[in-house]
Amino acid sequence: MKELAIPLIIFGAILAAAGIFLLFAGRLPFNLGRLPGDINIQGDKSSFHFPVATCIIVSIILTFIVNIILRLLKK
Repeated sequence: MKELAIPLIIFGAILAAAGIFLLFAGRLPFNLGRLPGDINIQGDKSSFHFPVATCIIVSIILTFIVNIILRLLKK
């Protein structure tokens, strides 16, 4: 059971941290999803939005967090 409990606790902590981040995201000095480098095309009847820069930043942050967690679990 311990093999299942530890990953569930870690996943819960990550989920809680993401929820707290989203709760306070409106107070950040920048607007995620509307950063320079995000693609936003508006047509007459449609629009297309692809947050390239936001995806890169979120990927870097998540990679950093996962690496820290994995290093802590190895010890």
